[in-house]
Amino acid sequence: MRALIYTVGVAALVLIVLGLVIKAVKWLLIIGLIALVAAVALGVIKGRRALR
Repeated sequence: MRALIYTVGVAALVLIVLGLVIKAVKWLLIIGLIALVAAVALGVIKGRRALR
């Protein structure tokens, strides 16, 4: 499960960097931010479950 979270996080960072490089394509930045938030949320949820 950690591999999936890391993969989504890396993909999100790549999309954010591409969005910053290509200013005309704002959707990459938006999708990257959404994916990054989702990866962080999944990490927090899975971390809390592991502590129990």
